[in-house]
Amino acid sequence: MKDIKEQLSIIIDNNKQKENLAHVDIHKTRELLMDAGAILLDVRPPAKVEGENAQEAGIENAYYTPYPEFANYLDILPNDKTIPIVIACVKGWFANRVKGYLEMIGYSNVYVLDTNIADLMEVHYAHTKK
Repeated sequence: MKDIKEQLSIIIDNNKQKENLAHVDIHKTRELLMDAGAILLDVRPPAKVEGENAQEAGIENAYYTPYPEFANYLDILPNDKTIPIVIACVKGWFANRVKGYLEMIGYSNVYVLDTNIADLMEVHYAHTKK
């Protein structure tokens, strides 16, 4: 139990150093994706996806990794555990869970989109004229 407590303390301290406890808006998400080489994980369950998921929408470095099957997608995660990862869903519930899982397995640059991923996709469509 001591190891888990120490690991959680490190994760929490890391998040305290991030603005808004690692919850990012659309602009910061685009910055992370375009300038920092982040990957985006769309973790909405299939029933919550209306239209395309982020990967189908053509967002660069986006992967559709639905929460109910998330463990099946671990092999797409970067080997470098410092690469930024932004996780998104509809209300943040599933994204926050996945953020915690990734931090527990050693990823240190994990963020949650603070709005519905549909908003990010709308911005993406506007910029790509899709």
